[in-house]
Amino acid sequence: MQLVFATNNHNKLNEVQALMPKHIKLLSLKDINCLEDIPETQNTIEGNAIQKVEYIKTHYGYNCFADDTGLEVEVLNGAPGVYSARYAGNQRNSDDNMNKLLNELSNKENRNAQFKTVIALHLNNKIYTFTGICKGIITNTKQGKKGFGYDPIFKPQGYKETFAQMELNLKNSIGHRGKAIKQLINFLNS
Repeated sequence: MQLVFATNNHNKLNEVQALMPKHIKLLSLKDINCLEDIPETQNTIEGNAIQKVEYIKTHYGYNCFADDTGLEVEVLNGAPGVYSARYAGNQRNSDDNMNKLLNELSNKENRNAQFKTVIALHLNNKIYTFTGICKGIITNTKQGKKGFGYDPIFKPQGYKETFAQMELNLKNSIGHRGKAIKQLINFLNS
């Protein structure tokens, strides 16, 4: 089976490729010559994931899947949520995003948060969705050099290290994207 993973994020692509079974050939947007930015204009994480797969299917004709992920902070009523990548502006700078979030939480005791990933699959003209959630807390400082995005300030529940301090296989086994991908793989294998 051949599927397009609708992302330009090489970190995400590497994480997902590590989880995919050998019989599923994963194509990137570059592989199908999709060089434009795919619109993400919906007001929900699920809506953005669906919008991306509809775009690829309509413009390129491939069966595909896409994810959208947001960091939802309890005391901020779920922000940054769907705006996680652009939280500190359209430049999509992870350090700027983390600094803004840490600043907003500087006087807050409640640091509960969750990462939420929704994967939309467009397969044989039907759309399916899979959701993965990882609960945790926002740390007071950045810790670790691995991962990407908010990983240096997110410590998953039950662990003493942030995602940015973990090995990829551990992060994949407990993380939001890994959980959603496992649901996708189980569906594809059924």
